[in-house]
Amino acid sequence: MAKATKPAVKKPANGGVKPKRAVETEALSTIDVPQPAPGSVPAMRILGQYLKDLSFENPNAPQSLAPQKNQPDINVSVNVNARNLAPTDFEVELMLDANASAEGKVIFAAEIKYAGVFRLENFPQNMLHPAVLIECPRMLFPFARQILADASRNGGFPPLMLDPIDFAAMYQKRMAAQSTAQA
Repeated sequence: MAKATKPAVKKPANGGVKPKRAVETEALSTIDVPQPAPGSVPAMRILGQYLKDLSFENPNAPQSLAPQKNQPDINVSVNVNARNLAPTDFEVELMLDANASAEGKVIFAAEIKYAGVFRLENFPQNMLHPAVLIECPRMLFPFARQILADASRNGGFPPLMLDPIDFAAMYQKRMAAQSTAQA
């Protein structure tokens, strides 16, 4: 899976980061899911969630910890992958990649892969793909966000607090790009 792009963003005064985000999704079009029974209600459960990978680099410490003249450029990319584990079970991975730099030097770099296993039952086929790639990462995001904030704080910097991510807009943009590429 190709890495997502990392456009530059500035940290707003409120402490949150509003990055332009890129998203990659693994196709789920080949899933063989049982059809819901008539009158059944879709149900989603989190079977487990876990940190799969965490990396925090502070390559220029202790110089990078000194007060800076200007705010650093902070680049954040988001990547969502999903795979089918069983007819109704899915592993969804949310990857956050954050880099801060100033004057051409890396201040810090963080990569987080946070995942969960979800059981989606009684979902119509046309609703399953968006549920897996929008709702599941939406549930994982607060936990990954906290891990990123703690990692940057433990690295000697102010906590990097990401603003909420609109996974629905990211999904729609990705689907539009895929349909354009297929045309």
